[in-house]
Amino acid sequence: MTKKKRENLGVALEIDGLEEKLSQCRRDLEAVTSQLYRMELSPEDRRSLEKEKNSLMSKASSYEKELRRLRQENRKNTLLSVAIFVLLALLYTHWATLYTSFTLW
Repeated sequence: MTKKKRENLGVALEIDGLEEKLSQCRRDLEAVTSQLYRMELSPEDRRSLEKEKNSLMSKASSYEKELRRLRQENRKNTLLSVAIFVLLALLYTHWATLYTSFTLW
């Protein structure tokens, strides 16, 4: 997905969409695999289904790689958010301590 497109979508929404695509791809792969082993097929039909199966496996693999990358990005974003929150909490605590010590004088 292009960077410009991703700026419009949150990482979590992008992960959800990709998980749905992966789920659909796995269902399709299961259906093709089932057809391959259940039905009597002509050599041409078998080759076609094998080709479709390989294509679906490749697509699923690329979805899984992209999901791993997005989840890693999501973890980094979460850690950054927590770090900013902690920094702001420390700054507030320090400010509040200074403010109360000045008012006591």
